Amino acid sequence: MQIRNLIIPDDEIELSAVRSSGPGGQNVNKVSTAIQLRFDVASSSLPAAIRQRLLSARDTRLSSAGVLTIKSQETRSQARNREIALQRLREFIESAFIVRKKRVPTRPGKAARQKRMDEKSRRGDVKRTRQKPVDS
Repeated sequence: MQIRNLIIPDDEIELSAVRSSGPGGQNVNKVSTAIQLRFDVASSSLPAAIRQRLLSARDTRLSSAGVLTIKSQETRSQARNREIALQRLREFIESAFIVRKKRVPTRPGKAARQKRMDEKSRRGDVKRTRQKPVDS
């Protein structure tokens, strides 16, 4: 499989046909149309930087051992489910190519702080006018 300028050998991707879950009558009980894809990110031939970004991703499909498991059971066709699973793997790996900019922490400006304090005062005045008058 080729992603951008990387080629992932087919022996690193493990595809297996399993039975689909959910409704479907006799077909779902007889035919293994769902595809389960397993890709060991930790021991793959991906570049170290890409591999590290994938392993640090917060994805529920990624196990603690670094194995990505994708299950596709949308269609009744095993071949189409295989294509969908491979496309999801491609999207997962391509997400590691995007390097997010580091956030620079900033503080609110003087005008923003003043606006906040004015709004708090206005809100307090509204609440004060709702109170019952104090008997003297």
